[in-house]
Amino acid sequence: MSEYRIERDSMGELQVPRDALYGAQTQRAINNFPVSGQAMPAAFIHAIARVKLAAARVNADLGLLDASRAEAIAEAAQAIIDGRHDDQFPVDVFQTGSGTSSNMNVNEVIAHLASRDDLAVGPNDHVNMGQSSNDVIPTALHLSAALAVTARLRPALVHLRETIDARAAELNGVVKTGRTHLMDAMPLRMSQELGGWSSQVGQAIERFDAAMLRLTRLAQGGTAVGTGINAHPEFAARMARALSDQTGLSFAPNDSFFASLGSQDAAVELSGQLRGLACVIMKIANDLRWMNSGPLAGLGEIELEALQPGSSIMPGKVNPVIPESAAQAAAQVMGLDTAVTVAGQSGNFQLNVMLPLIANNLLTQITLMTSTARLLADRAIATFQVREGNLAEPLSRNPILVTALNSVIGYDAAAAIAKQAYQAGRPIIDVAEEQTDLSRDELERLLDPATLTRGGIPE
Repeated sequence: MSEYRIERDSMGELQVPRDALYGAQTQRAINNFPVSGQAMPAAFIHAIARVKLAAARVNADLGLLDASRAEAIAEAAQAIIDGRHDDQFPVDVFQTGSGTSSNMNVNEVIAHLASRDDLAVGPNDHVNMGQSSNDVIPTALHLSAALAVTARLRPALVHLRETIDARAAELNGVVKTGRTHLMDAMPLRMSQELGGWSSQVGQAIERFDAAMLRLTRLAQGGTAVGTGINAHPEFAARMARALSDQTGLSFAPNDSFFASLGSQDAAVELSGQLRGLACVIMKIANDLRWMNSGPLAGLGEIELEALQPGSSIMPGKVNPVIPESAAQAAAQVMGLDTAVTVAGQSGNFQLNVMLPLIANNLLTQITLMTSTARLLADRAIATFQVREGNLAEPLSRNPILVTALNSVIGYDAAAAIAKQAYQAGRPIIDVAEEQTDLSRDELERLLDPATLTRGGIPE
């Protein structure tokens, strides 16, 4: 038996693997784009299938598609959504810029699954009814990203923030040396330091919530160039309602299909928010690495959970592997955002022609940040141990504590005391007692690190 079957499309005949569920147009794309070996993300393919399921039922309700074909298409689309045929979508990310190859890949697989001896289902006439790749692909891009942010990324960020807040409450009484320019500065509580992280994550969540307002506006109904040719006048609104019912999100047609097809501004905005989140993740990861450094020759303020041997040659070495992984993921997200930015301005007249790249990068960024947020929360922040002895000793000798005396003895006098204490390696309180008329009790009150973490002017 031959390993291939013959399929036909508008350009002629083509050999297709006998067991493949796709047809000639998919095979042409496989032949034409042997670029990266990386197929489109499953979440994106599932989103296209959601569009097809909704379109079948909407077209049936409008009297444009018979009920038997509509239900067969819907059942086939649901099987794809459920992940039962993920191996049937091999088209490379770096394909035609409209994503037509991926749209037809889904159309052909659905048509193959839906057809039977007594029912012929066509990929173009039936599965793609009232649609164009030019509105399906931007819609699937928005749909897949919105679902990923809502179902995966946002819960992961909420978990990260809750984990940070729990540790901050636990460590509220721990006072440490602050650092600016990586140099000793005024003291703060560890809860305040972690509270800064929490605020960063919380504001990132707010930015994603704001971006969703634009992401839930869909291109579907614009068809080829934004005019809606070959789509029923009610198709766009009905499709948005159907996709809202499918997902539990609130979708609506965009106020301009020309904008939806010719640009990808909402995707660029979301990618920018992901880049901003990557900056947050990088900051937290680097703080953890510095705090964990040593353990003898570094800061050694905390001890991260030991997860694996850190060296193939140095026995006993343990490295901060989770923060290092997080920093690399953040760097990758920043790079992917640059590509999305370039792709986002690649709209020529009525179509952006880098849609597969944008979809792939957005979903990759979301995956990286989702996984990283949970790893940081569960394997670094929730489990690190504080080395309080390593915090107390440098805190007691920190000459910058003299800042609290500025309003009492003046900046110049305080600077002279700090310089002398640093050069002699003595506690600031001892030098201040010798160089001022302040009593020991008064100096202990003014220089108490815990009191200084509350801010204000010492009294």
